[in-house]
Amino acid sequence: MTTDVVITGLGATTPLGGDVASTWDGIVNGASGIRRLEAEWVDRFELPAKIGSPLLVEPSEVLPRVQLRRMDRCEAIAVIAAREAWADAGFELPTDDTESVDPDRLGVSLGTGIGGPLTLLQQDDLLEGEGLRKVSPLTVPMLMPNGPAAMVSLDVRARAGVHSPASACASGAEGLAKGWDMIRQGLADVVVAGGAESCIHPITVAGFAQARTLSTRNDEPERASRPFDVDRDGFVLGEGAGVMVLESAEHAKARGARIYGRLAGVGITSDAYHITGSHPDGIGQINAMQRALRTAELQVSDIGHVNAHATSTVVGDVGEANSVRKALGDQVAVTAPKGALGHLVGGAGAVESIITVLSLHHGLIPATRNLETIDPKVELDVVADKPRHVEQTAAINNAFGFGGHNVALAFTKA
Repeated sequence: MTTDVVITGLGATTPLGGDVASTWDGIVNGASGIRRLEAEWVDRFELPAKIGSPLLVEPSEVLPRVQLRRMDRCEAIAVIAAREAWADAGFELPTDDTESVDPDRLGVSLGTGIGGPLTLLQQDDLLEGEGLRKVSPLTVPMLMPNGPAAMVSLDVRARAGVHSPASACASGAEGLAKGWDMIRQGLADVVVAGGAESCIHPITVAGFAQARTLSTRNDEPERASRPFDVDRDGFVLGEGAGVMVLESAEHAKARGARIYGRLAGVGITSDAYHITGSHPDGIGQINAMQRALRTAELQVSDIGHVNAHATSTVVGDVGEANSVRKALGDQVAVTAPKGALGHLVGGAGAVESIITVLSLHHGLIPATRNLETIDPKVELDVVADKPRHVEQTAAINNAFGFGGHNVALAFTKA
């Protein structure tokens, strides 16, 4: 018998807001989280891209200073998003006397593309500038890529397994996929799943800039990220975290939990083609979407919309558009949140999955910000100008990453 996996809690901190409600409100109302970066290094290194999408609410406004000093920024935002999702699901953090969920039936699956590069680089600067004694003894736990997942597992006291997929920009979506798999295999009743990333730093901006993947529309930050638009010139680097509480339907119903929807199917493939570019025929992306449909036992006609990966790069957006058309046809509605959020890397797939679930929940597909003139090579029904009210039963969220990682997640209404 197949175990249904339902969503009972949502949590996020993003460039549009410090929680899910403000992030959703920003997406629906056409806000932008993209702005000029204020750090002095932007001008010091003469970086061609001087814009980004940092968090709207700093972790220091949410967590105490003592706790923040023991975590990398990526770990901190993962904990913040996870705590919101945990509370939203109706659970309380464990104490010496009480536990909301049996720890042996509780898992964590939280992906990140890079992990703690800010800690690594800061501590290296300290070592070279001030010597060994200035290096934190917590350097390794703060920089390791499994740090965000581990910190969340300590917070909620999860003992059924802690997983930390690192699949570049598909990491957050793969975190959700692994959580789905844990529940379906009977390894856990509840999994805290998603992704987080915080890597806005001169070396990452310089690296992406040298690869010519970043937008340089520095004088118009809010108009810089333009998925599917004919004038797009690259993505905008952002940071953020998104977390869902996934549960077996049986466990959720037994405790009377509110259910947002269902993670119904998962498709994971790999291109084995190029370290940064996707396969020109979109084979991996198409197969991922088709696998998501099969595992969800859905038909193409069931899909109300696709939340596209669409980063606003010249080649990538057209490639995905072609893949969506081949997998799902040209009548399916499409939206692309990165026009408002920028690219949250390892957090993108998770945050955008939350947006997908809320789109189904509210019967509202957000408009793609900054889509003024659609690229004629994008032969799709991309929602633009204003949100579209439409009742839907299912939707797909795409997330693709450097290295040829492809993840498609199929969600359905509760």
